[in-house]
Amino acid sequence: MGNCQAAEAAAVVIQHPGGRVERLCWSTSAAEVMRANPGHYIALVTLRVAEERQDGDGGARRTVRLTRVKLLKPKETLLLGHAYRLITTHEVTKAVQARKEEKVRKAQQQLEESRQKLQSKARAAASAAAEVDEAAEENDNDSDNFDDEAALDASLDQLARQDSNRSSSARHRQWRPSLHSIDETTGS
Repeated sequence: MGNCQAAEAAAVVIQHPGGRVERLCWSTSAAEVMRANPGHYIALVTLRVAEERQDGDGGARRTVRLTRVKLLKPKETLLLGHAYRLITTHEVTKAVQARKEEKVRKAQQQLEESRQKLQSKARAAASAAAEVDEAAEENDNDSDNFDDEAALDASLDQLARQDSNRSSSARHRQWRPSLHSIDETTGS
């Protein structure tokens, strides 16, 4: 007594496209169900309850229920206690095509956003270059400041050349081992 619900929960429920519900009391593979129903795929149905949302007019709260459908591979096993749905191949191809279109749409949006960012950066760089040109024209008028900067640039270039000569000559030297730790003079 009282175990009637337990037997019903321990069944594989398969929903057919026409509305018919089939209950199996044993686990079976998805390939067997697809073989028995040609032109159909088997999908796991999970009901997900999303967060509650309020209507815009300050009305009542509504609970949004989402049904997630996951296509199964033929090797997978239909488990007891889960609900499955038969889906026609036409519905599957429509869903796959819609998913591809969504990916393309997102990629196009990202491409457009990146183009806009590059254009805004180019505009900012152009305005910065214009400011630098204006500042350079003002500095050309001040010849005293220009001579000091030229002398400073020349001395920095000379230091950089000396440093690069040192590092390049160090690169071309051959490595020689240090043998000070071996005492070769003591022989018996």
